[in-house]
Amino acid sequence: MSIDIHQARHRLCFDTRAIEKRVGLILLATDHSTEADFTRLVASNRVGVFSTRIAYANPTTAENLRAMQPRLEQAARLLLPDEDLDVICFSCTAASVVIGDVAVAAAIRKAKPGVPVVTPAAAAATGLKALGTRRISILTPYTVAVSEPMAAYFEAGGFHIESFTCLGLDDDRQMARIARESLIEAAVDATSASAEALFISCTALRSASVVSAIEARIGRPVVASNQASAWACLNHCGQWVARPDAGQLMTVAMPTES
Repeated sequence: MSIDIHQARHRLCFDTRAIEKRVGLILLATDHSTEADFTRLVASNRVGVFSTRIAYANPTTAENLRAMQPRLEQAARLLLPDEDLDVICFSCTAASVVIGDVAVAAAIRKAKPGVPVVTPAAAAATGLKALGTRRISILTPYTVAVSEPMAAYFEAGGFHIESFTCLGLDDDRQMARIARESLIEAAVDATSASAEALFISCTALRSASVVSAIEARIGRPVVASNQASAWACLNHCGQWVARPDAGQLMTVAMPTES
């Protein structure tokens, strides 16, 4: 049976963009957690989240983290090719520390010139300062060797580390499977009595979903990698609104650059 198909003749109207704001995400190939957190915290009818993935091989060592640097430019080119983005997030805290925030941004901007670049480490540092905290405890899932550059990063950023706890894992897929109740208990145990806030590093962890529960236990702000990245991306898009359910960080605006 032959069907006669006609092409419509009425004039079509087009919006400038399919969605008003565009957030690009560069994820590790092994990432299980960031997309779920950004769907919950960032995506809306005004903000679209567009993801690509970058090759990564466990174990989590400085060498393997640093190996991602040459791949960042090509990953960024795959994010809505030939179109602008409002912000791009490289979703790996440890790699952004090992490679360096400036180097990460430079590699991404080769493909997307002028775009703001968010790293979880820099977003967390900005968030902790926005909360008025300087004395912090830090919890990571990493080994001691991978945690050491993280400690140096935050010390160089003007923070006083009251305590630093690592869980000794070297596979980010295992990090992603840590039960939420275990994360809460580990966070409580990792918080020094003298700390003003707790930072939980690693985008693989499902810590963003339990920030409020941890804050209720320790009575202080908690900043987690994916939560901080989401907060920074929303601010860059001009779409931040207070979200007390997502932790104290999500109730303060990101300071404007002077």
